[in-house]
Amino acid sequence: MGDQERSRWEQQLRDAARHVEEDVRRVVNYINDEVVPDVRQNGSEALRFAARELDKLAQKMDDRRAAAPGTPPPSREK
Repeated sequence: MGDQERSRWEQQLRDAARHVEEDVRRVVNYINDEVVPDVRQNGSEALRFAARELDKLAQKMDDRRAAAPGTPPPSREK
């Protein structure tokens, strides 16, 4: 590889790295400006929804286990 070819390759690599850095900066800014505020505003609601859905899933699992012969149903403590 000649010096000129190596220099051109290095320049292309520097340009690509600069573009990647710019893209990463844009993504970080988007997350900070758009995603984080929404999560902060609606985070508790999303957690409550997830908790309700997990409770439903746990109930289904308990129901299936209780339907199996010889398996007592677990106690539901809250």
